[in-house]
Parts: sequence; C-alpha cells; structure tokens
Amino acid sequence: MHAAPMYIAETSPSEIRGTLVSLKEALIVVGTLLGYLIGWWEIDSVGGWRFMFGFSALIAAVMGLGMWWLPPCPRWLLLRAVKGNEEEGWDLKKQASIAHKKLRGNHCSTETAEFETRETWRVLKAACEGGDMNVSFIELFQGVNLKALIVGGGLVFFQQYTGQPSVLYYAAPILQNAGFSAASDATQLSVLLGFYKLIMTIIAVLYVDKLGRRPLLIGGATG
Repeated sequence: MHAAPMYIAETSPSEIRGTLVSLKEALIVVGTLLGYLIGWWEIDSVGGWRFMFGFSALIAAVMGLGMWWLPPCPRWLLLRAVKGNEEEGWDLKKQASIAHKKLRGNHCSTETAEFETRETWRVLKAACEGGDMNVSFIELFQGVNLKALIVGGGLVFFQQYTGQPSVLYYAAPILQNAGFSAASDATQLSVLLGFYKLIMTIIAVLYVDKLGRRPLLIGGATG
C-alpha cells in the first residue's frame, strides 16, 4: 500500500506521475468491485466467501511474479552511489541508466537514459553536499518537516475518521440494516457502490494532472 505509490512516484516522469499513482488506486477499486461481484454471486453458497478470498489470491500471485521483472528505482541506486565509494558508485550509475531505459520503454535511447541518470545524480549530489540528506529522526518534528508531518498524518487520520473505509468493508451489512433485508439485495447494491467508486476514481485518474491534486483533494474531502 505504501511502497507501490512511492516506487511509482520515484520512477515515473513528473508530467504523468499523478496519473500513474492514481491509476494504482483505481486498480485497488477494481479489486474491491471484483470482491463485491463474487460476494454477490456466491452469497447463497455455503462457504462462498472462500471463493472471494481464493480469487484475490490468484491476482496476488500474478502480481508477485510480475514484480520480479520490475527494475530497481534509479533514484535509490544513485542515492547509494552518492554515499558509496567511487568504484561502487560507477557500477550503480550504470545500473541506474539501464533501469531508466527499461522504465521508459523502447522509445527511450541510451543517450536519453544516461542524461536522466546524470541529472538525477547531480541533484542528489548537491543535496548530499548541502547536508539535506543527512538529517536526524528528531528533525521530522521540527520546522517545515513538522508542518508536512501534520498535513500528511492529518489527511490519513481524517480519511479513516470519516468512516468511508468502514462503509466499503461493511457495505452489505449496512445496506441490510438500512432496509434491504435480503442478503442478495444488499450485496447487489454493494456492487453498484463499487461501480460508482470506480467511476469517480477514473475521473480522478483522467484529471489529476490537469486540475491538480489540491483542488481534487479539497473537493473530495468536502464531499
């Protein structure tokens, strides 16, 4: 949940970074919707919940195998190169160029990959020499870092505090308590809830880099 968006953000070009991170969220919503669909399909089966978990296990296995082909993050490699010795640094920079080329696809030339590597190296090198990379844990709670921590932590807290994850987890029982007494009716409506969430997420994916993250965040949180 946390490593995936960090990896995407560190490996994608800035102009599509928001779209790709949002796309990861959209795929989570697709998984939620599939869970609702299988839950509805198997609602009258004894032990039908096993199919729901078993189906997600297959997807997890495919994802686990696919991750073996992911290249290491070039930024992470270059950060190690900055902090390592010269010989090790040269090898890591070469690996970072290969990773850049693999991430950008067939249209990316070796020269372009090496240019990106040099630019990232230059930024990290300057940050290290300026002392920006050598911070202590206590500095997380000081100055601008504290403000960022409060904002980031606050967003996560209020996302949970509003109760929206609980509505997704317990959609069928909530709908049953609301008057749809038949379990099949409640689970069928939960599928509609999943479709609605998917549509809203797709809108976010399409417009996050055009409208910006802040307006979408404010609008979504207000709603």
